Amino acid sequence: MSQSPPTITRLLPWTTPEGKTCILVSDGGPQGGFSFLADRFEAVQLEMALGLIEHAADLLADSRATDRELRFLCCQLRATLVDVHRVAVSRGERLPVATGQ
Repeated sequence: MSQSPPTITRLLPWTTPEGKTCILVSDGGPQGGFSFLADRFEAVQLEMALGLIEHAADLLADSRATDRELRFLCCQLRATLVDVHRVAVSRGERLPVATGQ
């Protein structure tokens, strides 16, 4: 009797236009097409977050930064933090469960 591959669920690093969570349910394993796409999307999100962190450091060091610029920066940092949190949760859900000794 052959065993079918286990069904895998994964929190995707994007949401619907309405802001709802997207979940991948697959029996293709972590090597499937959507998993590859999600991995690439996560990598881009994390690279963009790093760029924003660097920009924030520069802007915060500039005593001439306006309230409007700082407010826009805060909005962008919040959006990026939401993305990075989603990536962290998704990756955490895919970690093997540690067993106590």
